[in-house]
Amino acid sequence: SKKKGLSFEEKRVRMMEIFFETKDVFQLKDIEKIAPKEKGITSMSVKEILQSLVDDGMVDTDRIGTSNYFWAFPSKALHARKRKLEELESQFAASSQKKEALEKSIEKSKIGREDTAERAALIEELAALRQKKEQLKAEIDKYRECDPDVVEEMRQTNKVAKEAANRWTDNIFSIKSWAKRKFGFEESRIDKSFGIPEDLDYID
Repeated sequence: SKKKGLSFEEKRVRMMEIFFETKDVFQLKDIEKIAPKEKGITSMSVKEILQSLVDDGMVDTDRIGTSNYFWAFPSKALHARKRKLEELESQFAASSQKKEALEKSIEKSKIGREDTAERAALIEELAALRQKKEQLKAEIDKYRECDPDVVEEMRQTNKVAKEAANRWTDNIFSIKSWAKRKFGFEESRIDKSFGIPEDLDYID
C-alpha cells in the first residue's frame, strides 16, 4: 500500500525535535539537509514549516550578516506552552462566567411567563385586540377618501396639474403659431410631425 505522507502538524513536531535534540543553531540550508534525512520532511516543505513555527513564536530567528539563523530551546517552548495554557484557562473561566450570567438571565426572564391559564387567556386577548386593530385600520383606510383634508389635498393637486397642463397647451399653441409664420407650415402638418392631437385644447 502507498505510504501515507506526514501531516502539516506532524512535520512541525518533527522539526521541533531537530532543535530540541541538537540544541543547536541552524541556517535554512542546514535544516533543508537534516529534515529529509532524519525526520522524513521533504526539503520543499521545510521553509513553509519553519516559517509557521517562527510565526507562532516556537522558533527564534535572527539575521547575522547576510544569513538568517534559527534556533529553539526546550525551556522557551515550555514557557510558551505554560503561557498558552494560562491564556486558555483564562478564556475558559471568562466563558464559564458568561454562560452562568446568561443562564441566570434566562431564568429571570422566565418569571411571570409561566404557562398558566391566566397567561394563556391574556395572550389570546392580545391576539384578538391585534386582529381588531388591523380591521379598524383597514376600515379607516377605506374611508380615507372621504376625509375633508384628503379631499382638499386632492383638489389642490388637481388645480396645480390643471394649471401646468394649460400652461404647456399655451406653449404648444405659441410654437405652432410661430412655426406657421416663420416657415409657412400648415397646422395639420405640424400636428402630424410632432404627434399633437387635432383636438388639443385648454382644460376647463
